[in-house]
Amino acid sequence: MKFAIFGDIHGNIEALQAAYDAAGRAGAEKIYHLGDLGGYSPFVNEVVSFLTEHGIEGVQGNYDEAVANDREHCGCKAEEPLQEEMAHRSFAWTKSHVLPATKAFMKNLPVEITFTAEGRKIWLFHATPKKNNLYWFEDRPGKFFREMAEKGDADIMVYGHTHKPYRKEVGGKVFINAGSVGKPKDGDPRACVALIDITPQDVKAEFMRVPYDVEKAAEAIVAHGLPPYFAERLKEAR
Repeated sequence: MKFAIFGDIHGNIEALQAAYDAAGRAGAEKIYHLGDLGGYSPFVNEVVSFLTEHGIEGVQGNYDEAVANDREHCGCKAEEPLQEEMAHRSFAWTKSHVLPATKAFMKNLPVEITFTAEGRKIWLFHATPKKNNLYWFEDRPGKFFREMAEKGDADIMVYGHTHKPYRKEVGGKVFINAGSVGKPKDGDPRACVALIDITPQDVKAEFMRVPYDVEKAAEAIVAHGLPPYFAERLKEAR
């Protein structure tokens, strides 16, 4: 089975459309998203409409849960005061522009999806199995990976939240971070699509980098009243 994973779209409809086309060209039989559908870019309503129109299933991210329930904070990590301020401004903008139907969609997203392919159980969630805003980077110690694996009986765990893709095997389990479609943070501004191919013999993960009109997306951020900070971060992929 070959399927595509769209991590952390964050309101970037230009990137989402390009990612969808690329997944189709790559022969993906199914597409899933990993949540965090709004924030930082202005097209949260359009992203949800696109996912609905194309029947793309997915899970609830921390941003989705916070917007849907009108929380005071998005649950996003900040490394310095400016980043904290910008996160608050993005969250406030998203909450003030999200449509009721979009909020309902976000609220009703499941926190996890499981399915079986080629005799292997796949487990999808946003960040970690029991906490949707914990950052699970590749350099976490093996002990952390094993602890996460113990929270379920899956053979393959797929998640996002960090916006940095990787594939890793620990203790006979496969761990895949899908990266981000709409807001990469690994220095490559192209949309990232995780293409996962499961056969009886192997679990392959290809991180396709999909070009799209980043300048157009950045201009839309400013035009819709979001801070230029997010436009620059989008272009720099950080």
